[in-house]
Amino acid sequence: MAVLKRLIIVLGLAILPLAAGLLFTYDIIKIDWISFMEIQPSFSAQEDPLPLPAGSVPVQGVAYIPALGAPANPVAADETSLARGKTQYEINCVICHGASGKGNGPFAAFLNPTKPANLLEGRPLTLSDGEIFMTITEGVSGTMPSLKENLPTPGMRWDVVNYVRSLQKAGQ
Repeated sequence: MAVLKRLIIVLGLAILPLAAGLLFTYDIIKIDWISFMEIQPSFSAQEDPLPLPAGSVPVQGVAYIPALGAPANPVAADETSLARGKTQYEINCVICHGASGKGNGPFAAFLNPTKPANLLEGRPLTLSDGEIFMTITEGVSGTMPSLKENLPTPGMRWDVVNYVRSLQKAGQ
């Protein structure tokens, strides 16, 4: 009889942890486990990232500081810059402004009521390099989208500015 009691106690002690483990495994008893992912700040799908802190400088260097006005062009208009600018212009700008910059691209006919700017006459000729750079970066409200995602580095945008200037010189 004593042996039977001992056997029941030993089996009970062996089965008790297994039964408790099954309760947790099959989510009968729910426990919220702390993970570091739950503590971190996160973004929901399609949510804009937080704005940059005031006075911070992007990793690729300062593109421009709006409070200081239009920046000066730091990229020399050499053959390399013009070649890169032409490639980016053909990818991002030709569809609206046309290959020669006259505002007669294949998509221009669908833009109503505002047509793309003719880069070879009028206001675009009087803009500084920095103002053209800022227009490419920020776009024009209601007419031209911002191209800072298409041209993610400031150097790419300055190359386009140099190429637009070469189109303007060739058009005069």
